[in-house]
Amino acid sequence: MDSPTNRDKTARGFALYVGLDEDAAKAAGVPLADLVQLLKDRLAQSVPEAKTHATIALAPRGTPGDDLELVRLALHDPGKLQALTTRQQEEDEPDGVVIDISRKKVIIGGNLTGLTFLEFELLQFLVLREGQSVARQAIIDHLWGLESGDAPNERTIDVYVRRLRQKLEPYPDIVRTVRGQGYRFDRHADVVIVFGQGPSPDVGV
Repeated sequence: MDSPTNRDKTARGFALYVGLDEDAAKAAGVPLADLVQLLKDRLAQSVPEAKTHATIALAPRGTPGDDLELVRLALHDPGKLQALTTRQQEEDEPDGVVIDISRKKVIIGGNLTGLTFLEFELLQFLVLREGQSVARQAIIDHLWGLESGDAPNERTIDVYVRRLRQKLEPYPDIVRTVRGQGYRFDRHADVVIVFGQGPSPDVGV
């Protein structure tokens, strides 16, 4: 039965969360982006005047958790999401590394690390490209902007990475040097990434 509060509200739309990763969609013969478009087209046929917006939630490969829960985390479902995020943080923070993207902090063994703004931005840039080799110049372009006259040289990036690794002890190896290419973020069982309720890492469709 509707509560009095719900009876006073007018439904203005709905959200449908689908827990389906791209690999599973391809295995079924329908790429994820095509599936989203099919759903939008079906709605347009049924209710031509309806306006729609769909997003595909992104998360680095290997992110732990159920597909549907990851979608809710990325798209900021305000209900069960908050309890889920809080519970996950409480369970994971005492041990290992928690990289909290939304709150821009890193917790190691239950203790908050003292990363500077640029150190966290550097780490986040690598985290969101998990498993990819990122060139030093790409890091410079991202952190300082393509047109910035204050951008450092590539050797300075090595200094930033060294300082970041010192603060990630005893887990400095999550930021690896790729000889001749740049740096790469590698996650292992002791590392948890929390997107929480910050800016959504999603792609509009």
